Amino acid sequence: MAFLRLGSKSEAFRREGQAWHCTSGLPSDVTIEIGEMSFYLHKFPLISRSGLLAKLIKESSNDDVSVCVLQLNDIPGGAKAFELVAKFCYGVKIEITPLNIVSLRCASEYLQTTYEYGEGNLIAQTESFLNDVFRNWTDTIKALETCEEVLPHAEELHIVSRCINSLAMKACTDTKLFNWPVSENDHEDTTGAEVWNGICTGSKTQPMTDDWWYEDVSFLSLPLYKRLIQAVEAGGMSPENVAGALMFYAKKYIPLMNRQASFKDAASRSKSGSTISTPSEGDQRALLEEIMELLPNQKGVTETRFLLRLLRSAMMLQASPSCRENLERRVGLQLDQAALDDLLIPNMGYSVETLYDIDCFQRILDHFMSIDQASSAPSPCILEENQLMEGSNSLTSLTMVANLVDSYLSEVAPDVNYKFPKFQSLAATIPDFARPLSDGIYRAIDIYLKAHPWLTDSEREQICRLMNCQKLSLEACIHAAQNERLPLRVIVQVLFFEQLRLRTSVSGWFFVSDNLDNSQSTTLHGGNRNTNTANRRGSSIEDMRERVAELEKECNSMKQEFKKVVKTKKKWNVFCGRKSECDLNSVNPSKLLPPQVNERKNQKNGDSR
Repeated sequence: MAFLRLGSKSEAFRREGQAWHCTSGLPSDVTIEIGEMSFYLHKFPLISRSGLLAKLIKESSNDDVSVCVLQLNDIPGGAKAFELVAKFCYGVKIEITPLNIVSLRCASEYLQTTYEYGEGNLIAQTESFLNDVFRNWTDTIKALETCEEVLPHAEELHIVSRCINSLAMKACTDTKLFNWPVSENDHEDTTGAEVWNGICTGSKTQPMTDDWWYEDVSFLSLPLYKRLIQAVEAGGMSPENVAGALMFYAKKYIPLMNRQASFKDAASRSKSGSTISTPSEGDQRALLEEIMELLPNQKGVTETRFLLRLLRSAMMLQASPSCRENLERRVGLQLDQAALDDLLIPNMGYSVETLYDIDCFQRILDHFMSIDQASSAPSPCILEENQLMEGSNSLTSLTMVANLVDSYLSEVAPDVNYKFPKFQSLAATIPDFARPLSDGIYRAIDIYLKAHPWLTDSEREQICRLMNCQKLSLEACIHAAQNERLPLRVIVQVLFFEQLRLRTSVSGWFFVSDNLDNSQSTTLHGGNRNTNTANRRGSSIEDMRERVAELEKECNSMKQEFKKVVKTKKKWNVFCGRKSECDLNSVNPSKLLPPQVNERKNQKNGDSR
């Protein structure tokens, strides 16, 4: 830390309670009162250095009073700053540091200690030392923190703006390009340096990261911190670094940003032995709203997890509706980057119905869908390559959000107070093409039906229309075929589409098999050089035949499972009386296969006979 020593005389003052006495041996002829503190001094040393004191002493001398009494309650820095000024006037040794330079500079300006009252007067000395302070990062922060004590005077002398501009310039310096030219030794990392006999050999400073300044400036008050953030933005700092600094500041002073913190917990951080207590709810609310306004608007700059925690804290602190709406909009802008745990925001309304704030998630999802639809509007013209890439990215984001919505529905579905219209509205917000598989939405529907057994048949059919039976996996189809909570029509659709998919798969395999046969015959006419290839293709045909046999077994097992379902359904009796194409009892697995399969089977049986 930088310092400046002035004066050459030894200590000439003695403190007795709330009074300072000069020990020069001469009787005091002037008394200066500052609050409860009194200074018993002499006129000549004061009028030779201070224009204000010379004026006040001259005016009071007309009263024919032996001892002049002056009131200086408005002096910046109070009695502590005036003590240093008085010692300077007497030529006593004083030490100026970054912790007292601001108050001393303001006090010297207030007392008019200009060069007209002596060479090297206090204004010139303090101004010169201030310029040295601005060259040092740590000293500048200390000086800026002390500006709070004399803020109006420091603003008038532009000390605050000079400190902030100095810090902003250093924070915006590219540390990789300049190898940290603005830092002091306390910012250098000599990890891994070898020490021999007390001497550091081969020490190399580690490169500084972009967040090196977050901790240092976090001790500033909100008004000064806000001005610093605006200054670094104007200085060209990247939005990612600005957002990172704001996130660090918010987590430090808003305990609710941490999951395990509460209003009763003392959020403290120690720096130089100091402790910071937890701000009040009103201060936290004001800070949160200010942080929200300072965050960059670009998508992806601020972490989605941080925005969601900020939204949760805003609800608990009862922030303004505009602040919460802005947060919901920002989360919706990058919902594809969110995690399920962060979206499960507890319901904090007065009329609590559901455990989680599902309405809030619905609004966030609506923001995302409106932005996604606006950015991926279809066009009849031929798209360029970059437009195709944008459309692909948009579909990927939509698919990620669809999986997120399905997982969210599965989490909130067990809530018995979750109304059917809200479940249906939230699930229907995602279009069908955004779900490559319907397993997620099927799981959510199944959990909801289990937790709400009082739903009518009509409501069960409506909720099942939210999933596409053709997109269910084999495991989901097997589960759905045995699910008694599903309507009968849905079970039939699941089984029908599964057998249709089975038939399509088998047809595709035998189409490939025919091509392999033709290729094999052509190869045989070509000579013995392709014999090994033909053998490999022949083995592939045998593998396909085995796969067909396995598929027939699976089809028979599905038919048996379907019979079990029929026995448990009373309404199935009417349905069984009809001869429908969907009746699996009348379906022969071999009829679902293409003619090539039956021909090959007959041919194989004839060969065996």
